[in-house]
Amino acid sequence: MAKTDIGPPNYRNFMPPVMQKNYGQWKYHEILQPGLLRHVAESGDELYTVRAGSGRLLSTDHLREICEIADKYCGGYLRFTSRHNVEFLLTDRGKVDSLLAELKSKGYPVGGTGHSITSIVHTQGWVHCHTPATDASGPVKAVMDELYEYFVTMKLPSQLRIALACCLNMCGAVHCSDIAILGIHRTVPKPDHSRVPNVCEIPTTVAACPTGAIRPDPKAKSVVINEEKCMYCGNCYTVCPALPLADAENDGISIWVGGKVSNARTAPMFSKLVIPYLPNNPPRWPETVAAVKNIVEVYARNGRKHERMGEWINRVGWERFFQLTRLEFTDKHIDDFTLAPDTYRTTTQFKWG
Repeated sequence: MAKTDIGPPNYRNFMPPVMQKNYGQWKYHEILQPGLLRHVAESGDELYTVRAGSGRLLSTDHLREICEIADKYCGGYLRFTSRHNVEFLLTDRGKVDSLLAELKSKGYPVGGTGHSITSIVHTQGWVHCHTPATDASGPVKAVMDELYEYFVTMKLPSQLRIALACCLNMCGAVHCSDIAILGIHRTVPKPDHSRVPNVCEIPTTVAACPTGAIRPDPKAKSVVINEEKCMYCGNCYTVCPALPLADAENDGISIWVGGKVSNARTAPMFSKLVIPYLPNNPPRWPETVAAVKNIVEVYARNGRKHERMGEWINRVGWERFFQLTRLEFTDKHIDDFTLAPDTYRTTTQFKWG
């Protein structure tokens, strides 16, 4: 077979030798303490995994430091999880305590396993994205600073996954997380009629709108936005920079809860809106932090063992959820979007009556 540089390299080439040797033959695994796992193979080989919290945006110096730690204790082997944790993989149990001590001395939090909150998966935010309604790294840092104790312990009813997407295009898996922080725009794009004819293709701009809210304006050689149809997605701005969407006064954050990807116990679930709007107040986003912490602590007090956030809500009912969290229920919680019926039943699990 010819070698090629197209596509990703074979993942097996980057596995530690013990994983290559025992691939598909692991007997069991256990969590020895928060952030420390032990996998045992049929052959008796053991692999220890130390999970530490990591930011999504990393400097070169930070990456070099992580690699140096891996070289020192793990033969250079490490991996990053899909939720931005860094995991150090080693076979020598005698090095685990030294690794944990060095991570602590360098300020790396160890945890995120079992019934805990792991690192928040998030999008680009103001750092890089062109359509965000909020920042990503900023709110995530502020929220995790407040929820740190739930990362380094395993005292929640079940694992709790938090995600942040800086706009409703939701690159950050907010549709299926226990708690989702979602940036929202509340004003329609404002066409700059002097620029549209020069920097935009009118047919492409019209076609970019998923709800048909844009129509040509031949007289102005521009476009017109139908406010009632616009859902503030920013697709038009992507193809037409003369349709700016960002609004410092009206952009903000919404909070969604109850989603999950897992098939365990119940079918996967979509997140549902619980707080329609919170203001952007950088650098610490106090309203958002307080709202997320409140929901986490109410769930921690009332959820049963192994019960995910959405499963707990389905057991007690949404009315009880709003009572316990003291959140206000408004008309904004009613899903009246045209295509809403398409999401009413989306699951591979069927029950025959």
